[in-house]
Amino acid sequence: MSDDIDPALVAVLEQLWRARGETPARAWSLAKLAKQSDLPMSALRRQLTGLEDAGLVEVRMSEDGTGSALLTEQGVTLCQAVFGDG
Repeated sequence: MSDDIDPALVAVLEQLWRARGETPARAWSLAKLAKQSDLPMSALRRQLTGLEDAGLVEVRMSEDGTGSALLTEQGVTLCQAVFGDG
């Protein structure tokens, strides 16, 4: 793996890929993603913003401030190439 890739970014993508495998029909909460990727919520949100801007992730936010995220089809394609078919 390249030293230029942020380990936090990889951790988030790995967990989103795992989430898709475990619960393909639904998104994981941001709280669960933060815990599973071992990142503070602020770091998770920064990573998700970049991934969303790149079209790799869809983030859904509720009025109460909670949210969830899942891979887009483009994100699935990337993760298949990087992590395998899982």
